[in-house]
Amino acid sequence: MKKIASLAMLCFILLQGLAHADEFFEAQLNSGIRNSDVYSYLLLQEAGADKGKAGDVLNIAAQFSPDLPAVYFEIARAKLTFSFEGILTSVDYLVYGIDAYARNFWWSFTLAGGAFFGLVLSFILAAAAVAIIRLVNDLPLISHETGESKKNLMPLIVLFVLALISPFLLLAGILILLGLYMTRMDKAVVYLYLLVLLFSPLLFRTASYFLDVSSSGTMKAIVAVNESRDNTPALTSLGTADEPAGLFSFALALKRAGRFDDALAAYSKLVAVRPDARTYVNLGNAYVGMNRLDDALKSYLSAVDHRPLASAYYNASQISREIFDFEKGDEYFRKALEVDRYAVSRYRAIAGRNLNRLVADETVSFSDLWHLAKAYKGGVTTFGTVAGSGWVLSGASLLLMVGFYFLTIHARNKAYRCRRCNSIFCPRCEKHIMWGQMCPQCFRSLIKLDESDVKERVATLLSIYEHQKRRKAIMKVLCFLLPGASQVFGGRVLYGFLFLWPFLFFMVFPIVNGLFAGGLMISHKVLNGASFIIAVLLYIFSVAFTRQRISKGWL
Repeated sequence: MKKIASLAMLCFILLQGLAHADEFFEAQLNSGIRNSDVYSYLLLQEAGADKGKAGDVLNIAAQFSPDLPAVYFEIARAKLTFSFEGILTSVDYLVYGIDAYARNFWWSFTLAGGAFFGLVLSFILAAAAVAIIRLVNDLPLISHETGESKKNLMPLIVLFVLALISPFLLLAGILILLGLYMTRMDKAVVYLYLLVLLFSPLLFRTASYFLDVSSSGTMKAIVAVNESRDNTPALTSLGTADEPAGLFSFALALKRAGRFDDALAAYSKLVAVRPDARTYVNLGNAYVGMNRLDDALKSYLSAVDHRPLASAYYNASQISREIFDFEKGDEYFRKALEVDRYAVSRYRAIAGRNLNRLVADETVSFSDLWHLAKAYKGGVTTFGTVAGSGWVLSGASLLLMVGFYFLTIHARNKAYRCRRCNSIFCPRCEKHIMWGQMCPQCFRSLIKLDESDVKERVATLLSIYEHQKRRKAIMKVLCFLLPGASQVFGGRVLYGFLFLWPFLFFMVFPIVNGLFAGGLMISHKVLNGASFIIAVLLYIFSVAFTRQRISKGWL
């Protein structure tokens, strides 16, 4: 509802711009704005409402926001037809949209955040699903052992204590308890979960980092001005910035706003602290605004001395022509093309007599924005899931890992189910465990035929058949409910987990993306759709694979 209200307000504000698109586009370029995302979103809505004009409107949107993935994805959808050419054209625009992620910080950042939260959340859900499914199967074993010896109540008391510390530790305790009845290979699931808890401080720090950066006003202002989206946030929130990236961004916003004296002072301060080629280029641009063309040319040449930038040569070419030194202008232009022909084509695409279009600004690069985000130091939270810091969770998981290892070694004679009739036995109630973990009755019905009555043997075989039939029916139902559930129920816990985790990730990923990026007007619709399709394919493969194994008796 909040997003709809915001769009309605923006529609009202930009109504005049929509009516005079060319004038609005020129005005934005004159202000140094190359990506008018809000305007482009409005154009996307207009294209959706009027299919006949969708092609022209979407092309305008791409012109207004060349770094917005949503525009290219919408064009890909509009161009898709049931022809070879139409499919290729649509795929081309899909590739353009994916490539735009590498030029749009918030789209790539929220995608990384969504993937991280999706991986962690799906892992926990998969572990919880394993615990629930195995509890149904193994709870009678635990109950049997508890009834045989009161000492076996101790793990239940430990579980209660762990539940007071964290639900993650409660799940760990349950998995350990169930892991004692698992095969050696399946115990890897328990160790994997404990290993994740061991590194939980790092996971909590990463989760807090994604949330803090996405809600940081300073980071939003720096990104907005350096990706040429908006200068206002930088002017209003970066005035007191003293770190290089913040001061550089503030000076850039000042220059684009025409406050050349203030921009010159900020860039001069930066040059004195840390000389940099990009700072010299923008310092020269501030000199151009003050009509000090000779000083501007010196700044561009100083930038080249530090690092040959296409922008420095291009700006030197422009200023040389302004002072009628056309020979030098051509020379500098050729050097700019040698350094980065693509950058020069971008500069020429928006070239004009306005200062923000006459010379090209240097900005904090996409990779530098990521480095800046990584250096962001916010608070670390456990989201209320741990009674204490994340290190409590890490230390407890380490103790549990050691404890599980020794329990696995010393607790060999655990209760078991007869693999044929499903009856429960343990060393206390059955001293002679038969081959293949079979009860004596099933063993006699298969091996010692002369020791059992015919009617008794037939009755035993019929009960075994009925048990196996019910077991197969349950697994067939489970394979439709959740991929991997049948494997977990049938005792192949590791295989089941390897089905569960990817499926849950691709199901959770679109939901987490929507929650994580909702406040930034970002919608990873195409990737969310692809994630859902992969989840469906995994589901179909899992059902077919599992049913085949059940029918052949391999599960």
